[in-house]
Formats: sequence, structure tokens, C-alpha cells
Amino acid sequence: MKVLVSLNFPSIGIEMLRKEGLQVTTWTDDKPMSRDQLIEATQKNDILLSSSTYKLDTSFLEQNKHLKLISQFAAGYNNIDLKKAAELRIPVANTPNAMSDATADIAFGLMLAVARKMFYMHKKIISGDWGHFRPQANLGIELKRKTVGVYGLGRIGTEFAKRCVGAYNMKVIYHNRNRNTQAEKELGATYVSFDELLEQSDVISVHSGLSDETKEIFDKSAFLKMSPSSIFLNTARGGIHNENDLIEALQKKTIWGAGLDVTNPEPMQPDNPLLKMENVAILPHIGSATIEARNEMSRLAAWNILQFTRGESITNLVQ
Repeated sequence: MKVLVSLNFPSIGIEMLRKEGLQVTTWTDDKPMSRDQLIEATQKNDILLSSSTYKLDTSFLEQNKHLKLISQFAAGYNNIDLKKAAELRIPVANTPNAMSDATADIAFGLMLAVARKMFYMHKKIISGDWGHFRPQANLGIELKRKTVGVYGLGRIGTEFAKRCVGAYNMKVIYHNRNRNTQAEKELGATYVSFDELLEQSDVISVHSGLSDETKEIFDKSAFLKMSPSSIFLNTARGGIHNENDLIEALQKKTIWGAGLDVTNPEPMQPDNPLLKMENVAILPHIGSATIEARNEMSRLAAWNILQFTRGESITNLVQ
């Protein structure tokens, strides 16, 4: 079996594949392959170890019908045309759980940064505008015993909620496609409708996947239902919020602040007005960027491949 490793992933997974005797071709440049390079390289291999960086759409899959497996270095897989992959009988696997703690930490950190205007105040030091003590200027808000609403109370959402409960004794409400009875029992989380989530939350944190159902669900109408003192966080996928509507909601003080690790589109342009707002904190999609998380993602992506080549059931099979 020939495996194409399409980005400069951590070596732990690559070494697992080589130790098994698989023929591994690695892309070691810092920048991703161009689409033409990816198609050409994939055509020479049986298995693709990919990531959400690459769009594996109908056209790509039609040109690579021979693929025996796509192993995704990510929990999400909205970059892959699953319907077409199923039609071509190309199984797809992912790496869930690996980045749960790392991403939950980023969401929690963004919540604090927004509540206390940390990014904005840091820029004031850089610009030489520290100035004198002003008792009523640059005031943030406290989070103790506030209500946090989690949109998508899965693995990452649950870890984020645990931090909110443990640090600030926050009340947890959530909206899911399905009830999370374990979180209800362990965290006292309460299931609510989407509208109730918008109306009752002091902080809303997004941890769902991107789908037709969730695409830009946080739009103007959603922000209008939120409290003027509320904070919006998105560390899942940028496409879940409408960025122009978010900008308008912040400019008109429809909501109080926002923290983003994902943007719509990505990458964000440096002149985006969000970057200059007082109550906004933005990071360049680094939710899984810890040594531990990325190593585990590499290990799991390789394990998907090893299970397949050994004829075993793939634990993290998407379809």
C-alpha cells in the first residue's frame, strides 16, 4: 500500500506507517500543496492522509476513484464530499477526541480575553497609549455564576462547560440535535431550544460541526435575540456564523463582545473591522495547536490507516 501524507504532519504517525512497512510519500514544505500537485500526487498513491486544508470535492474524488481510504487529520470533515466518497466506495476516517482539551482551553481563554478586553488593552501598550489611571474606562465584565450556552455539547463543548462550571460556577444550558444526558447529570446542564439558548445565555460558545443545518445559523436574526451584554464565541467552524452580521451586531451593540478562533472566510483579512474592536479577541484557528493534540491527531490518523490495511474495523470511521 502506498500512502500520501499531504502536509508536514508530526512524525509520530508517519513512523507508525513506515514501521508497518507501508510506502509513505510525505509533503514536507511548510505551505500546502496546490490543488494540481495534490491531484497528481494522490493519483500515485492508494491512501490519502489529508486535512481540512484541502477541498476534496466531487471533481477531486472523480480524479482519484482508485483511493482505498481517506484519513483526515482533523475531527471535522466538511471539506470532503461524503456523498461522492460513498458513491465511489472510498471510506473516510477522522481523528476525534485528540483536540478536545486543547480547543476547550482556547474557547475558555477567548471568553476571558473578551470579558476583560485583553487583546485590545495589549495593543494600547504597543501603541504607547497606556496612559493614566481612569477609574471608569476600559471596564470588563465578570463571569462568576453567569449562564453559558453551549451550541453543540459534544466532546469539546463538554470540556469547555466543565471549565466554566469549575472556575466560575456558571450555569450551563445547551442546544444539540440530541440530548446529552451524561452532561446533564454531571454538570447540571439544561437542554433548551435554539431560541432559548440565544435569549438566556450570557455567553454562547459554538462547538458544533458545519453542515447545511448549521451554516451561518448565527446571523442577524440570531444576534438580535441575544442580550446586549452577551458574548459570542466560535472555536468550531467559521461558516457557522455570518461575519458581516456579527460585525454589525457588535457595531450596533446588539451583543457585547466576541471571541473567534475561526472566521468566515479564512484566513481573515488584516483590515477586518473586528480586529480593531474593543470587545473582540481573534486567533488564527489554533484550537488544536498544542504538541500533545497534534501528536495525538497524527497517531490517530495513522491508526485509521493501519486498521484498514490490517483488515480490521476502523474505530474512527466517518463512513
